[in-house]
Amino acid sequence: MERPYPSVKRRRKVTGMIFVQISLICLFAGLFFACESKPMKQKRVLIYTKNGEGYVHENIKSSILCLEKICEENNWEYRTTDDASIFTAVKIAAFDVLIFSNTNNETFDTEEQKKVFQQYIRNGGGFAGIHSACGSERRWPWFWANLGGKFVRHPKLQPFDIKIIDRNHPSTSHLGEIWQWEDECYFMNELNPQIHVLIAVDLGTIEDNEKEKYPGRIFGDYFPLAWCQEFDGGRQWYTALGHKNEHYLDDNFIKHLTGGIRWAMRK
Repeated sequence: MERPYPSVKRRRKVTGMIFVQISLICLFAGLFFACESKPMKQKRVLIYTKNGEGYVHENIKSSILCLEKICEENNWEYRTTDDASIFTAVKIAAFDVLIFSNTNNETFDTEEQKKVFQQYIRNGGGFAGIHSACGSERRWPWFWANLGGKFVRHPKLQPFDIKIIDRNHPSTSHLGEIWQWEDECYFMNELNPQIHVLIAVDLGTIEDNEKEKYPGRIFGDYFPLAWCQEFDGGRQWYTALGHKNEHYLDDNFIKHLTGGIRWAMRK
């Protein structure tokens, strides 16, 4: 017995269903490719250099030029300022990372500005500190914990060896096992136990008559010089290097900074 052909009404129904399915597939495909082709939001960087009363590094201008060039080469928007009035909730929320480049002493003018900075970190903000940033806000324990430590002292500027502790981090992956460097070797206390040490000075290569007093053998033959951490909701990276103007033209140091900033801004 021959199977009867489907009725015209049934054929129209099936055709309609197929049309709807094809339409939905096209719609979802269009949405998928639209999402795929949508450009990523451009990262925004604040380069902050305020110093309170006390020693101000001569390297600030060199550090600014270096950091601005890094931003341009990575297609990051940036703003450079030493004006603490930038620290309002609305203004700071626009940035993916705050770079404290050679800030020192009091870096905020008001308690409200400090609260804005703290809330920015707690909301998942990124922070990168360079060289004397560890000497900022010396009476604020939360700031020390956020940066990872607090400045104590340094011996005279001299060459020394740096041991690379973590060679897989973006700020150190370009380096060999030992990095020969000349700088002020910063010693800090109030070290946050959460920090992940990236590089450390070989204390055996440092000439320092007060080394026995501090840092002594807290870390054996080494002392941390750069680290990263995730603290109080944010992401923090710090390097103690960068005293000399020439450092901000050094390819290894520029890559060190670039990798650290990129890590800190990654959500």
